[in-house]
Amino acid sequence: MQKMYTPIRIGLLFVFLSIMVTIYVSALYYRQIFEPMSVDEDAVARNFITRTTAIHAARGNIYDRNGVLLASGRPSYNIKIDRVALRAFPNPNEIVQELVYAAMDEGITYTDTFPVTRGAPFEFVTNMSDVQRNRLDIYFDYHNLDPDMSVSELLAWMRNHYRINYTIGILDARLIIGVRYELEIRAIIHTINPYIFASDVDTDFIAYIEERGLGGVFAESTFIREYHTIHAAHMLGYVGAMTADEFERYRHDGYPMDAVVGKIGAELAFEHELHGASGERTMRLREDGTVMEIEVTREPRPGNHITLTMDLDLQIAVEHALRTQIDIINLERERERAANEQIDPEAEEEDDRIPAGAAVVVDVNTGEILAAASFPTFNLQTLHQDWASLNTDTNFPMYNRATQGRYPPGSTFKMVTLLAGLRHIDDLSMYFPINCTGVFDKYSELQFTAHCWIFRDTFGGHGELHSIQALECSCNYYFMRLADWLPGGALAGAELIAEAARDFGLGINTGIELPEFAGILATPEEKARLLPNERFYIADTLMAGFGQGFNRFTPLQLANYAATIANGGTLNALSFLRSVRNPDFEILSMHEPEVISLIEETEYIEIIQEGMVAASRGSRGTARTVFGSGEYPIVVASKTGTVQVEGRTTNDGVFVCYAPAHDPQIAIAVVVEKGGSGAAIMYIARDILNHYFMTNEAFLTVTPYGELRP
Repeated sequence: MQKMYTPIRIGLLFVFLSIMVTIYVSALYYRQIFEPMSVDEDAVARNFITRTTAIHAARGNIYDRNGVLLASGRPSYNIKIDRVALRAFPNPNEIVQELVYAAMDEGITYTDTFPVTRGAPFEFVTNMSDVQRNRLDIYFDYHNLDPDMSVSELLAWMRNHYRINYTIGILDARLIIGVRYELEIRAIIHTINPYIFASDVDTDFIAYIEERGLGGVFAESTFIREYHTIHAAHMLGYVGAMTADEFERYRHDGYPMDAVVGKIGAELAFEHELHGASGERTMRLREDGTVMEIEVTREPRPGNHITLTMDLDLQIAVEHALRTQIDIINLERERERAANEQIDPEAEEEDDRIPAGAAVVVDVNTGEILAAASFPTFNLQTLHQDWASLNTDTNFPMYNRATQGRYPPGSTFKMVTLLAGLRHIDDLSMYFPINCTGVFDKYSELQFTAHCWIFRDTFGGHGELHSIQALECSCNYYFMRLADWLPGGALAGAELIAEAARDFGLGINTGIELPEFAGILATPEEKARLLPNERFYIADTLMAGFGQGFNRFTPLQLANYAATIANGGTLNALSFLRSVRNPDFEILSMHEPEVISLIEETEYIEIIQEGMVAASRGSRGTARTVFGSGEYPIVVASKTGTVQVEGRTTNDGVFVCYAPAHDPQIAIAVVVEKGGSGAAIMYIARDILNHYFMTNEAFLTVTPYGELRP
């Protein structure tokens, strides 16, 4: 019988088995060493957690027109917590507790907006924000909790919900609950930004976290916005985490939920240029939170750099001039109040302190905004620390009055009425005389009688005036008469005045890239919208004729109005953007001036220009005390304005001007709430002109306000 196991067959079998073992061992070695992730997907799902996160792009810089750096970004690190990875650990609460105490030991502020006090006796915070209240309500609804439950009941429920061991004291439990709540509320409300435990931490803290191996806790690189000036806060703006509404707006542009976006000012207006494009990284973690692999799947693209039309030196001068003159007026009024109290201690006086104001400087030939100041203001460098007080300040320092303030123009509107009159009133010319008696009583039977401002002083009028003289001494009677003579009666007259106003850029958008108030014109249509139960009266047209009534414009519009007169009737679109450069500083685009419209009647503009020069240089000019021929070396064309505000005795002050009168370069508008008069605040414009045309030190000179005039 033949043997089945011969030495040859045994040797061949041994060789075959050796080859097969070698192949399998080699394949297994290759898979484990060279392809560690090429294992069964189900096994991966059981043993690894994959996370895709955004890599924030460097935000572009912002410069002023002279290349001065205003805003930039610097690399930074945030500490984040992966909720899924944290919950996979058997001791998530101990991890959170250690992380919180480490942050407290290092003096690091961490995010805990859970609206319950951190110390006993525990109670809901008294200054709970609307956001905190809304999130807490959603949390209650999600867990079917009684909205009337006490704080102690809520903490007890949450302690059980998060399985916080009762060996942990209540104070520590509250700290843990704060972080666990932040993580869970984001899982409940998917549109909330991802939770950042701490922002802008140092490398020592990161090293501590890595050394301790805190599961689910990791550092993520980002960029911190830095502002290199304390000025121009409203125009520069600031950045912050997206709201739910902003995410809906930006998500189609590829913005991740935790993106930082511009909130106001240039940061908002040029968001898409500055933001760049976020990159993407994929992290693979074990269930214990250990990072096994990080792969950058898309590189971030830095944002472009923006150059603004603003001149920082001029901006500083404008802010200084505005603040200083307001302080001077307030100080003088305090002294007057103190003196009056000594005479009559029980006398009740109106609070006449100036609460706010704004000033704007525009290039008359290009429409570039050279400076725009809003008072009161805020400091971008300390915005985070000041946030709570800024939002409770009754003077609203974060409100940009330069672009969104709504102010009656006062007598600065009279150039509009004059243009309408010259266009539509037969025989009206530069020297057509009108006799001001001081009292306009043509419609006294309709219970409307108005006085020229001079009547309060003289119980008379200005006498016979032509158009240039009327602008010089700011005669209210003259411009009421023009408004009354416009063809078609009060309704048609109001429309003709509004048409002239629009030609000057009033009551329409200026073209600026920032959010702005478009203005209100005193027309029947606007009154029907604002006051639907009131009809439009003859008095509405007459009051609008000399700058009262319900016309409302921004200081920005008033500055462009003055610039349009200065350049001979060309209404330029205003702009705050000078150029855009890529991350390598190569020019991508330069802003070109844009003309909105032209006023063809240049001869009428010349009459208006002469009248504004007379307001500064004439013997009866309302601005002569500051800009008269013996007072100021530059010929300035100007117009003062005093606004009577219903409900108070202290008037607003408005002032517009341009200079030099015969070769205009800049136009200025100043509005001061409770400023008293245009004459009281024209020192602000003088100090701005000093800085622009003379020495940089000249604007520091200040002068107390003078007599209150139109």
